[in-house]
Amino acid sequence: MPTFTLPSSLEAELEIRKSRFIAYAIPVADRDAAMEELRRLRELHPTATHVCWALLAGGQSGMSDDGEPSGTAGRPILEVLRHHDLDGVLAAVVRYYGGVKLGAGGLVRAYTDAIATALQDAPRVERIPLALLSVEIGYPDEARVRRWIEQEGFVLDASAYGMSVVLTVQMPVNAVDVSRDALRDITQGRAGFFDDV
Repeated sequence: MPTFTLPSSLEAELEIRKSRFIAYAIPVADRDAAMEELRRLRELHPTATHVCWALLAGGQSGMSDDGEPSGTAGRPILEVLRHHDLDGVLAAVVRYYGGVKLGAGGLVRAYTDAIATALQDAPRVERIPLALLSVEIGYPDEARVRRWIEQEGFVLDASAYGMSVVLTVQMPVNAVDVSRDALRDITQGRAGFFDDV
């Protein structure tokens, strides 16, 4: 079953009984990228009462109520991400407390509504896992292969130079087999491959 991510970050703001809830849905590659985004949000909102969040990123899931009563913020945010079949997304809700207590049920509704509002009618793109393909070529073929990488829109992840050139290319996992064939064609059969790393 395909999973989806967001093409860009989304934001929405709700006011519920004098508290401000600012929801963010941010596409991220992994947990490290998500933690960096959370740090940025905390810097952006230094006086916020809570920054609650949930993350779905290919097995690197997590959530935090950030001081709210247990189960009233992180879990509801996570459920909204699951409901939208999203992966590779950090959902965070920044709360500025307005002086009126909402109770556990009210908090669950508030956090659910905030992130659901941000994701309402959100465009989704299929999330295709990436793979690394290492190709060994001679120096005369390097410029041609680099041009091909650029034309295909792939990312050159690493290059190593010795008796030959080894280029490690990041590409969608479903492009690996076709790419091997294309690289053999470009180099007239001289390209060699390492197992995907």
